[in-house]
Amino acid sequence: MRKRAAVLCGAAAVVVASGLTAVPAEAGAPHAPETFRAAAPAWKKCGTDDYPTLQCASVEVPLDHAAPSGRTITLALSRVPHTAKKYQGPLLVNPGGPGGSGLTLAGFVAASLPKKVAAEYDVIGFDPRGVGDSRPALDCVPGHFDAVRPDSVPTSPEVEQANLRRAKSFAEACGEKYGDLLPHMTTTAAARDLEVVRQALGAERINYFGYSYGTYLGTVYAKLYPQRVRRLVLDSVVDPTGVWYDSNLDQNQAFNSRHRAFMDWVAKYDATYHLGTDAEKIETAWYAMRSALKENPAGGKVGAAELEDTFVPGGYYNGYWPYLAEAFAAYVNDDDAEPLVEAYENFGANDVAGDNGYSVYTAIECRDAGWPRDWAQWRKDNWEMYERAPFMSWNNAWYNAPCAFWPTESVRPERINTTGQVPPALLFQATDDAATPYHGAVTLHRRLERSALVVESGGGNHGITLSGNACLDRHLAAYLADGTVPRGSHGDADAVCAALPDPKPLTSKAAPGTARGSVLHGLLGSRI
Repeated sequence: MRKRAAVLCGAAAVVVASGLTAVPAEAGAPHAPETFRAAAPAWKKCGTDDYPTLQCASVEVPLDHAAPSGRTITLALSRVPHTAKKYQGPLLVNPGGPGGSGLTLAGFVAASLPKKVAAEYDVIGFDPRGVGDSRPALDCVPGHFDAVRPDSVPTSPEVEQANLRRAKSFAEACGEKYGDLLPHMTTTAAARDLEVVRQALGAERINYFGYSYGTYLGTVYAKLYPQRVRRLVLDSVVDPTGVWYDSNLDQNQAFNSRHRAFMDWVAKYDATYHLGTDAEKIETAWYAMRSALKENPAGGKVGAAELEDTFVPGGYYNGYWPYLAEAFAAYVNDDDAEPLVEAYENFGANDVAGDNGYSVYTAIECRDAGWPRDWAQWRKDNWEMYERAPFMSWNNAWYNAPCAFWPTESVRPERINTTGQVPPALLFQATDDAATPYHGAVTLHRRLERSALVVESGGGNHGITLSGNACLDRHLAAYLADGTVPRGSHGDADAVCAALPDPKPLTSKAAPGTARGSVLHGLLGSRI
């Protein structure tokens, strides 16, 4: 939970406005991955107390898939091997990002699926290019998010310039340290890496299970190699038509709504938190807390920007709400900042893995699609969004701002067109997911003709399977067992599951919500 992985998206079609830069997509280049042959992975034991059967290995892939005989880079892999006589092949799993490590996720997925189902797969985790234990691993500016940062809301030219200097210096540092790598940091390149991994595993086809940005990576792989896809599970779906600038703007409104849902929840438990029963007044108190921290950061660590970092994860997973509410109440009611500092350290502070994740996030997203290079457009768009959605708009803008100054040109995103070539895919989506809003799943569902969409009605979490909802997990297990997909008539959905109830206030030190949900969201991180 101490990593701020990456900001997801989901939005309307990208508008190539004046100031957006793009060059032809990598897909149009003369790729020849078939001429590259990776050695089979040499698996070694690397089990943990939680996942004792985990194994680790690595695979070399071309840095540039258009030049497969040139420089190679290394991807780190993990595996929980199958144990059943019936073998359904490798199941590659990805937690999102871009920039998320999938090595531990393999152990989690294997342990969380029904034993009979998991036993039939080699569950394969991987660190995509630039991530974690893969080499080289990116870290453009160690400590980039160290406290206390300038206020995210640029209410004066001085504050705006301070944030712009941070964004520009980050982009410049990435170019200086990784100028040879950045042109090859794209989702398309990462998808072509998966094809090399498939070959190295000796599999005719792969099964794929991705969360968040991992849904986009899986979708791009399926577009490039439809004949190599056996089963495809996509949970919390990225809208492939919204990559990436407009998607982040669209995301802000969804997070603002989710933050207000948290305020409603706090109001419901006034007997515990003593912040009142009027959600609007509670929200006013939250913004008053933000203003106070801007002037006097809690513990010398939690200023206005860090407060936003701390509460943004609550938009991803409501299991964090009780902890956030306790910290909020302690500060407002008792003038006690210690719980707030603790919450920041648990949910908002960055660590080395977070620095790596953010470096990969910017490297992929800034290269993947066109971004405005004129800061005036960012200023206009984000002030307009802030008027409607103040909670995360400027925090999100500065998170992505290095893309305005990125040292490489952008490519065009892969076009995900309607196709029946891909085998039936299974999509999962919560109706109130803030990180990847609902309409993105509907868009992809329509473009993958034989796909099925399972909707968690009333759910607001990001990443919903293997998180305690038995109805969702039954559909997942049936699909992985024998390819069964629901074919119902529920509007855009093929099946609908009720959301789990919101958590209750803490009554002990035990984690609220389901233990499995808390573990999953710790692996997925926040910001995507």
